[in-house]
Amino acid sequence: MTKTIIEPFKIKSVEPINFTTRGYREKILREAYYNLFSVKAEDVLIDLLTDSGTAAMSSKQWAAIMDGDESYAGSRSFYKFEEAVKGLTGFKHIIPTHQGRAAEKILFTVVGGKGKIIPNNTHFDTTRANVEFSGAEAIDLPLPIALETDKYADFKGDIELNRLEHLIKKAGASDIPICMLTLTNNSVGGQPVSMKNIKETKALLQKYDIPLFLDACRFAENAYFIKLREQGYKDKSVREIAQEMFSHADGCTMSAKKDALVNIGGFLALNDEKVAEKARSLLIMTEGFPTYGGLAGRDLDAMAQGLMEVLDEDYLKYRIRSIEYFGEQLRNENVPIIIPTGGHAVFIDAKKFVPHIPPHEYPGQAIAAELYLEGGIRSVEIGSVMFGKTIDGKFIPSNLELVRLAIPRRVYTQSHIDYASEIIIDLFKRRNTMPGYSITYEPPYLRHFTAHFKPNAPKQ
Repeated sequence: MTKTIIEPFKIKSVEPINFTTRGYREKILREAYYNLFSVKAEDVLIDLLTDSGTAAMSSKQWAAIMDGDESYAGSRSFYKFEEAVKGLTGFKHIIPTHQGRAAEKILFTVVGGKGKIIPNNTHFDTTRANVEFSGAEAIDLPLPIALETDKYADFKGDIELNRLEHLIKKAGASDIPICMLTLTNNSVGGQPVSMKNIKETKALLQKYDIPLFLDACRFAENAYFIKLREQGYKDKSVREIAQEMFSHADGCTMSAKKDALVNIGGFLALNDEKVAEKARSLLIMTEGFPTYGGLAGRDLDAMAQGLMEVLDEDYLKYRIRSIEYFGEQLRNENVPIIIPTGGHAVFIDAKKFVPHIPPHEYPGQAIAAELYLEGGIRSVEIGSVMFGKTIDGKFIPSNLELVRLAIPRRVYTQSHIDYASEIIIDLFKRRNTMPGYSITYEPPYLRHFTAHFKPNAPKQ
């Protein structure tokens, strides 16, 4: 029996990619102030900036788009979408939004506010920003092992329950309107959360009457890891595991641009009728009528189809194995990455890749810039650019300094991954020549999207 896992699809449409020279890329990066978010997509060879909204949709999704109902209110597409989400999550109230951060903005506007605390296994960038914009405080409670990039554990994405209960007792349950679990845990390497941890988190929160919400953008990948790694689940379908995950929660936000396999879309789903009523009022003001939520009807149809396709176990087997393969290529050449590989990306440990670059010179940003210069690869820093702070003149770095290489779903082949691996390995061999970076401009929120950088002079 063959050991090779092939893509569970055929390619039906292709898009050309643009080959450029290093000299051209030097000019492009300089003009973009060394921020890869500001580089035009046509000037990128392999785009691993994000897996959000970058998937290739299936022929059935495109057919669903053609069948979309564009009625302003009560469209056929909404009810198809609502049925798909309810069947998967079991939640009573389904509120479509144009993407996940819109669902977060609405949720935290309703439940957040000054003096409130939102705990999470680890908030990702827009979640943290929306919590803090409401005036609330975002608290991360990852497992200690999650910060040890070279240590293996099956479920490094779990929340640390002892710290969660300590926080509840210290802050007071009345100041914690909800607790969140991010599935999979993006900020610590796309690591999964165990069903055991989900159950125990819910049981703990019930003692204090605190609702549990899931950030469910990669729910299918998380469910597949549970099937592979957690006792008692190998004979259950991924759909059954996902339904069980949602059954322990009171609501969720989702960016459908990940595990719904679409290019735009998201939703807020929950059981609390009063919160849902307030959320719909905000939705009408900011997104649109509750049966379209800032989306075209065709987008709702594509999401409904994608939520079925993502649970296909042949697809998930290929998806998880392709990430694992990428990680193996790098580890074979001693490139430091987070182990085990997660569900959507390979994460380079920038501290170990370029130990001569201190956190305040943004080692992850340095690697990301050099990968673009070296091979036209676009990635993203997840470290002190994204999460570092300066408080009272003191620089406080991120716990981890990472470079995320996020793989779009159903887009790149093995040869693309082999090329990216070669570029990373070549860069690793000359890592000692790489300079650090300084920020020359930053906005007040989510600075990594629009900040300007400059390379520092080489140290003598």
